[in-house]
Amino acid sequence: MPLAIYVLGLGIFTQGTSEFMLSGLLPHMAHDLGVSIPDAGLLISAFAIGMVVGAPLLAVATLKWPRRTALAVLQAVFIAAHVAGALAPGYGVLFATRVISALAYAGFWAVAVATAVALVPAHAKGKAVAVVASGLTLATIVGVPAGSLLSQFSGWRAAFWGVAALTLVSLLCSLFAVPGGKGAADEQRTIRSELKAMARPQLWLSYAVTAFAFGAVIVTFSYLATLLTDVTGLSEGWVPVLLALFGVGGLIGMAIGGKVAGTHPIRTLVLGTGILVLASVLLALTARNTVVTVLLVFVLGLVGYVTNPVLQSRVFVVAPGAPTLVGATNTSAFNVGNTLAPALGGTAISAGLGYASVAWVGAALGAVALLGSLWAGHLQYRGRRSSGIVAQGAVHQEEPATTRV
Repeated sequence: MPLAIYVLGLGIFTQGTSEFMLSGLLPHMAHDLGVSIPDAGLLISAFAIGMVVGAPLLAVATLKWPRRTALAVLQAVFIAAHVAGALAPGYGVLFATRVISALAYAGFWAVAVATAVALVPAHAKGKAVAVVASGLTLATIVGVPAGSLLSQFSGWRAAFWGVAALTLVSLLCSLFAVPGGKGAADEQRTIRSELKAMARPQLWLSYAVTAFAFGAVIVTFSYLATLLTDVTGLSEGWVPVLLALFGVGGLIGMAIGGKVAGTHPIRTLVLGTGILVLASVLLALTARNTVVTVLLVFVLGLVGYVTNPVLQSRVFVVAPGAPTLVGATNTSAFNVGNTLAPALGGTAISAGLGYASVAWVGAALGAVALLGSLWAGHLQYRGRRSSGIVAQGAVHQEEPATTRV
């Protein structure tokens, strides 16, 4: 893998830490800002909404820029927003900085993934995306606990300063490692050409699978801490350990997914979402059993993220003529799942179904993702048949030469 791929992963790590760290900072922030916990929680929603809107918006705004320039500018905006957030005198200013941060981060995600797939040959695209996206998994394992620990000693504003400093390091590394200038393909990119390339039903089916598959795992993860203490009966001291275990499972899943994304994308989606549904059902039924629950937390992390490289890279295979917008819209799809799935879980809890009910919600969302994956496989097979490609192991004309079901 080129050095630039790992640098892009570093950028996702530094900014992804900010995306999730507020869950551990909310009590301190609410007290300091003089707002309720639910109002402080809206800062998380603001970030998620900014991600949904920002990915395609910033992708279009930076479409004609050299990718290194776009990456640097977006990180600079992110840094400035975090400095402003660290100095924010009140809730309103902080809320605005969260939205701006999310817009910049979403744009960085889109450009980073497009840059990664452009730097490697077809057979390595899935692995490259896995390396970049693993920065977010590392953020949940290392960055979020570190931010929470820092806030306990120096206040929540110190966590914002820490993220700004780390992102500055990432920015400087990007200027050094990411190739500058424009390639021939970049010169030919226009909004019209990319929009035209996106008019493919399989692409939008892939977006739907992304939203449902990610939502299926994030809905359980969002309420995992409370489920572990109120249902499983673990003490609060075990919660960070099991959250880290989930992250370790996710990191392993990303590594596995990166290896098979280019060779067996549909099979990976079907198996991954199928096992995710099964694990979610088992968790809903056995949440009071400590040993089984601990094991399932790891499994949920693994199968929840093993499909991530396929979900990230397949859109570039299905619509190669829109390398920026397809990735940006896919980022929005991830965040649609990240926004709506926890809301569905909260609805189930509010209806009196208990915290274990979020696993049933995850199973339902995963089942929809599984059906979508099976349908994508059917469309791919039908496309081969209609193209007259019947040789065993042959690939659809949209797929790279190494890709199989």
